[in-house]
Amino acid sequence: MKKLIAVAILMTGLASFAQEGKPMQKRDKAEQLTPAQRNELHLKKLTLELGLNDAQQKEMAKVIADESAKRETVKAEREKKVAAGQKPTADERFAMKSKMLDEQIAVKERVKKILTPEQFEKWEKMKTAQRHHMKQGAKKRQMKPEDKK
Repeated sequence: MKKLIAVAILMTGLASFAQEGKPMQKRDKAEQLTPAQRNELHLKKLTLELGLNDAQQKEMAKVIADESAKRETVKAEREKKVAAGQKPTADERFAMKSKMLDEQIAVKERVKKILTPEQFEKWEKMKTAQRHHMKQGAKKRQMKPEDKK
């Protein structure tokens, strides 16, 4: 009986220890790529999905690089504020959201000039699917551990 209890405790401990490393491993793999590498992979994926020609690839590379740089800047600013313990006010959140939407509109117009109408339609569908996937992931992360089972 004592051996059975000891084995059960040991197995429970091993099972919980084995599960702790999985989320960190996924994050480590994503952090290994440089921004230039991520941009190149994104461009190649778009080239495969949309059938971009050389001129389109060059223009999309510029768009991707610009967006990546903006994203990194915003992320760094946000991390500084979080480290300082500052939370944005309602007006600041509104201004940030408004600025982000304006930038999205500008990118959409830029991409529309680069792509053909068929390619642009495919690109929009890809973006919609990506947003949906991100929302689903956010919902999963927000769920309580007992709800995930």
